[in-house]
Amino acid sequence: MNDADVSRQIQQMVRFIRQEAEEKANEISVSAEEEFNIEKLQLVEAEKRKIRQEYERKEKQVEIRRKIEYSMQLNASRIKVLQAQDDLVNLMKETASQELLRVSNNSQAYKRLLKDLIVQSLLRLKEPSILLRCREVDHTLVESILNEAKQEYADKAQVHPPNINIDHVYLPAPPTSSEAHGTFCSGGVVLASQDGKIVCENTLDARLEVAFRQKLPEIRKRLFGKMEA
Repeated sequence: MNDADVSRQIQQMVRFIRQEAEEKANEISVSAEEEFNIEKLQLVEAEKRKIRQEYERKEKQVEIRRKIEYSMQLNASRIKVLQAQDDLVNLMKETASQELLRVSNNSQAYKRLLKDLIVQSLLRLKEPSILLRCREVDHTLVESILNEAKQEYADKAQVHPPNINIDHVYLPAPPTSSEAHGTFCSGGVVLASQDGKIVCENTLDARLEVAFRQKLPEIRKRLFGKMEA
């Protein structure tokens, strides 16, 4: 083999090696590009997931805030309705209280009412000795009916008429006008055992308070019906 043949073989080997290197380089380039595309796609998908999760999180926060605001507005509306209902009920009670002040204007009717209240109190107490307290303006009227009230009680309870002393510490006076404030008494009596341990408060104001408290559910039902729920 001469030098020319050796040179050709070397050149062929170099071309073969170069071709192999180029093919390998191409394979590496293609593989690297595929890996890069895959990794890029994974990064894009991961970022999309993060964006979706963040959107869903914020969407939930918005929904929660919306529900909280709706609940607060609903509660505020309910409170306003309840307050308006209470105001109306209290107005009714105040009106009834003002009407009580007129009861004593009819002397004959009020005289009968006082007697009935005294008899009722005596039947509740069932004590032989009683202390009676009334308004100062009613003192004379109470004295005029006391014997009749004692006898009526004695007949009903089948006992001897009790001993009743009118206290000189009086119940509060009626107000000077319908707009008056402070402590006052619309009428009626308070009876107590002689030792003061048993008390029967039978003033018109106390009777109104008891009646109003007992009838309050019915009053609300009549006024507001199903709105009360």
